[in-house]
Amino acid sequence: MDDSRFPRLVSLACHDLRTPLATIYGFARTLNRMEERDERTGRYLGMIEAASEQMTELLDELGTAARIEAGRWEPSVREADTLELARADDERIVVEGTGKTIETDADAVAAALRSLAVAALRHGPVEQVRWSVSGRELELAPVTAAAAPVVTGEELRDLGSLVAGAVVETLGGSVELDGESLRVRL
Repeated sequence: MDDSRFPRLVSLACHDLRTPLATIYGFARTLNRMEERDERTGRYLGMIEAASEQMTELLDELGTAARIEAGRWEPSVREADTLELARADDERIVVEGTGKTIETDADAVAAALRSLAVAALRHGPVEQVRWSVSGRELELAPVTAAAAPVVTGEELRDLGSLVAGAVVETLGGSVELDGESLRVRL
């Protein structure tokens, strides 16, 4: 297969996988709302819902990576504050500092920053990470020696961090390791 066709194939696959995944998710949610089920069935349906949501996120990441690789990614640019971009609904990710309003693809950058932090947590392993924000400069710490090659994309073990680096760099930013910190410039 021609190398230039592969990213289009991946994009098509991501698109086509959404329909059966939406069906699975929809039925799980519907069944979970029914009153005639036991607690165990409800737990299993909840697990199916959570897995469906995670698969949707993975398909989004893979689709973004394929569009970037093919040169077809069209960022949806709007104003956003860098401090707000670093915030996540995860108590293990602490955010401090002073943000700056920039024009960027806010949704993609927020997802990228969350993915980098989660990769540092998961592969660290550490219990908590901190984003220190100073305008366009963000620093994530700690990034342990075990997590560093995964978070920077040196080791291909975390799709989220790989896509995060590609998103930040495609938008003109940078991601680099500095000791036990990851510096991101937006």
